[in-house]
Amino acid sequence: MAENSLSDGGPADSVEAAKNASNTEKLTDQVMQNPQVLAALQERLDNVSHTPSSYIETLPKAVKRRINALKQLQVRCAHIEAKFYEEVHDLERKYAALYQPLFDKRREFITGDVEPTDAESAWHSENEEEDKLAGDMKNKVVIAEKEAATVEELNPKGIPEFWFTIFRNVDMLSELVQEYDEPILKHLQDIKVKFSDPGQPMSFVLEFHFEPNDYFTNSVLTKTYKMKSEPDKADPFSFEGPEIVDCDGCTIDWKKGKNVTVKTIKKKQKHKGRGTVRTITKQVPNESFFNFFSPLKASGDGESLDEDSEFTLASDFEIGHFFRERIVPRAVLYFTGEAIEDDDNFEEGEEGEEEELEGDEEGEDEDDADVNPKKEPSQPAECKQQ
Repeated sequence: MAENSLSDGGPADSVEAAKNASNTEKLTDQVMQNPQVLAALQERLDNVSHTPSSYIETLPKAVKRRINALKQLQVRCAHIEAKFYEEVHDLERKYAALYQPLFDKRREFITGDVEPTDAESAWHSENEEEDKLAGDMKNKVVIAEKEAATVEELNPKGIPEFWFTIFRNVDMLSELVQEYDEPILKHLQDIKVKFSDPGQPMSFVLEFHFEPNDYFTNSVLTKTYKMKSEPDKADPFSFEGPEIVDCDGCTIDWKKGKNVTVKTIKKKQKHKGRGTVRTITKQVPNESFFNFFSPLKASGDGESLDEDSEFTLASDFEIGHFFRERIVPRAVLYFTGEAIEDDDNFEEGEEGEEEELEGDEEGEDEDDADVNPKKEPSQPAECKQQ
C-alpha cells in the first residue's frame, strides 16, 4: 500500500518537488552571484531598445492586466474632463453677458456715436512727460495750420480705421488682406463673439458689423465655429479639451461689380471647324480676406482631406480661435500695438543656446506641429447661412 501511494503521486512526490524547488533557488542564487553571468545579462539589457512600449512588453501578464485597468480609469477621467469643459463654456457664456455692455460702449467710442467723459478718458501713462512734450509740439503745429484746417479734420469722429488698423498690425490677419480689401475693411465698425445657447451644441459665432458701404448690402457678416468636447472613441487619450471641428460662413450680397473674391479674365477660343477666334470673359476665384466667409468644409463622410486642405482648415480654425480669445477681448491693445509687443517678448532663448540635433531628430517637430481641427446662436437676418 505504501509503495502504491508513493508511485501514485502521494506525499513522497511533494517532498521531492520541494527539494527540486529549493535546489533551483540555490542554483539561481549562485548564478546571479556570478559576476560573469551578471555582466552577460547586463549586456543583453543594454542592447534592448529602452522605449516605454518595449518596457511594457517585458512586464508580467498580471501587471499588464492592472495597467489595462488604469487605462479604463483614464478614459473615465477624459469623459469627466469633457463635462468640465462644457461647464466652462456655460461660464464663458455667463461672463460674455457681463462683458457685452463694455464692448457696446467701446463701439460707441470707436464710431463716435458717444464722446467719452473726462473721467472715462483719464489714463496715466508711464511716458506721461514725453506725451506732454509731444502734445505741446503738436499744439504748436495745430495752431500754425489752424487757418488751413477744418474743425472736422482737427477732431475726426470717433477713432478712424480702428479695426482696419488691428488687421494691419497683426501678422496673422494682415497676410489675408489684399490691397483691394482695405477700403472695405475701413467700414468695419465692430467684431462680436456670440456663444451657443444653453442646451445647444457647443459653438461660437464671430459677427463682423459694417457701416453702409459701396461694396455689399449686408450689415453683418458671420462665421460660425462648431465645437466638440468629448473624447474620440477610437483615441480617447488624445483628448485635450474642446476642439473646433467645422465652420460655416455666410453669403455676402455684393453690389454689382464690387465682388473682390472673384476676378474677370479674358480667354481666347478657336472654333474647331471654321478656325475663327473669339474672346470670352470668365470669372475665377480671387485671393481676398472675404474668402474667410466661404470656408472649406471639414470632411463629414469619412473621407480624409488632402494635406493642403488640412492645412487650410487648421489655419482657419486657428484664426477663428485667435479672434475669439485675443482680438475681440483686447482690441485696443492690438490697435496700439501693446498686445503685439507683449507677444513678442516671449523669446525662444538667447542666441547661441540652440542645440544641434543629430540624425533624423531635426525634422521631428514638423510632425508635432499639426493643429487639431479644433470650439450656434441663430444667424443674424442680415447674413444668409450658406
